[in-house]
Amino acid sequence: MSEAGAVSSASPRQRAATTSEGFGVLWVAIKREPWIFTLSTIGSLLFGALTVADAWVLGWATDHVLLPGFRDGHVDERLLIAVLALFLGVALLRAVGIVARRLGAGIMQYRMQAHSRRAVTRQYLSLPMEWHQRHPTGELLSNANSDVEAAWGPIAPLPMAVGTVAMMAIAIGQMFLADVVLAVVGLLIFPAVIIANLAYQQLASPLMTRAQELRAEVSEIAHESFDGAMVVKTLGRESEEAARFAAKAHELRDVNTRAGWIRAAFDPTLAALPNIGVLIVLAVGVSRVLGGSTQAGDVVTVAYLLTIVSFPIRSIGWLLGEFPRSVVGYRRIRRVLRAKGEMPYGATPAPPATSLGARLEVEHLAYSYLPDQRLLDDVGFTVEPGRTVAIVGATASGKSTLTALLTRLVDPDEGRIRIDGVDLRDLARGQLAEVAAVVPQTAFLFDDDVRGNVTLGADLSDAQVWAALRAAQAEGFVAALPRGLDTRLGERGTSLSGGQRQRISLARALVRRPRLLVLDDATSTVDPEVEARILAALREGAVGGETDATLVVVAYRKATIALADEVVHLEDGRIVDRGTHAELLARSPSYARLVNAYEHGDHPPHEPEPVDLVEGIDGVDGIDGIDELAGEGLR
Repeated sequence: MSEAGAVSSASPRQRAATTSEGFGVLWVAIKREPWIFTLSTIGSLLFGALTVADAWVLGWATDHVLLPGFRDGHVDERLLIAVLALFLGVALLRAVGIVARRLGAGIMQYRMQAHSRRAVTRQYLSLPMEWHQRHPTGELLSNANSDVEAAWGPIAPLPMAVGTVAMMAIAIGQMFLADVVLAVVGLLIFPAVIIANLAYQQLASPLMTRAQELRAEVSEIAHESFDGAMVVKTLGRESEEAARFAAKAHELRDVNTRAGWIRAAFDPTLAALPNIGVLIVLAVGVSRVLGGSTQAGDVVTVAYLLTIVSFPIRSIGWLLGEFPRSVVGYRRIRRVLRAKGEMPYGATPAPPATSLGARLEVEHLAYSYLPDQRLLDDVGFTVEPGRTVAIVGATASGKSTLTALLTRLVDPDEGRIRIDGVDLRDLARGQLAEVAAVVPQTAFLFDDDVRGNVTLGADLSDAQVWAALRAAQAEGFVAALPRGLDTRLGERGTSLSGGQRQRISLARALVRRPRLLVLDDATSTVDPEVEARILAALREGAVGGETDATLVVVAYRKATIALADEVVHLEDGRIVDRGTHAELLARSPSYARLVNAYEHGDHPPHEPEPVDLVEGIDGVDGIDGIDELAGEGLR
């Protein structure tokens, strides 16, 4: 059973555990924001005390102004002014308490939400791709959004509940000071109010918990449908997708409706019980006034205080009613924050920049995504500075897995990768990006202008941006855009063609002047002539001829492969041959069949495609998808 499902069962022991854990979640917030909580609690205490003071003013005005006025036929103007001043002063101070309470609760709640969202996003970015592959994007979005909101939902009524507890204690004390008998009679209504609250908790808590689970499922289905819009439309699956979404949305609607019915019955009941108590107090109070045992003002005071003490019970009920959703949301967030698998980093800085490309050494590399499915086995090769190596292989041969390892999206099970003699695992955090860059086949662009998509917020001049665009053969079409570098590209760059998006993505890598550039079929959607110019520009110097970058290219076309200094032929995760393109064509029939099949548009021999490590998060494409996941933190 899932954690959320465990909460939804309604046994008394589990409900007690949920209540205890709910207070624990609140304690986390209080420890993090003690001063804001103190401010909001003081405001709530002020509101509670002055609400009780209203009852005292009302009772005093009854005994000293209203009744004497009826008896004598006139009212002392000074007493009338005093009563008005008392009511006005109490109202103003109570308003100050309301503002402090609500402002403090709001600030505290939103600060905790922002803190949790940042923590979850940081954790997403630190976790390896294997973890992301096991969690659909809809679930990840729900963790950072609806789960965060649910976890800290009880903060809103918390200061009120704390303040109203004090208000209830003051009110009950005032009732006993006014008339002990009437206070006891009035408080007899409390057991009924408590029973009503417990009944509401028992009936509503499982429904609220299930609704929280369904919100995540609805989000997941919606994300899949929207992100796969092209597949859905081209295959004519609109009605099926709409039906799939509607089924889950209707289930969420029905659960919320059932919870609404329970709330609709609970609220009037809870409001009616204090009124019944007031009627009983008035009935008993009239007889006591007539018998001379109490004064009319005391009866009015007790009756009014009884209406006041019912409010704390309701506010505590609101707080407890938020606990099931809060506990489920907090557990889901905590599960993310406690996830293991963060990549360890060393302390070695990146090798010093030179005009030469990086020297790449791959030694006895092995990697498995599943225990019984080894994707790479004993892969090893060396690329000298400034050289170009083409990685060629059929589908599922391990090419994309190798590019993920070269850029340390994942670590190998065996072997090591060195850049200029330094193991990637020994580099300090962020240092690999100073040396290497990768361009995936599926380019991701932000809903930003061209400049922002190339720089990603880095401090780079327009001259550097244009140089990168020129090397990526993107200068011409960017210059022709309505506003040049300032042209917004739309969500995922939908205003551009696939080839144009790839060239912007390539420019994004080139502007950082990497000494090692990994291209995972990054020019597959541009025509061969443009591709040849791009590769020629890269060989001559990535940006402005300043760096003779080392290139590792996952390639399919003969024209691309022929430009490489060396070809590495992969089959079933192992290197079966190495050499120049001409040498492999002459001596390897399997290599010749493979590249000729690609050249003629046929499908090469392949096995079932494993989960691609560089497309591990549903809906987040390739390496640039990590930019998307980082959101504004990287921008």
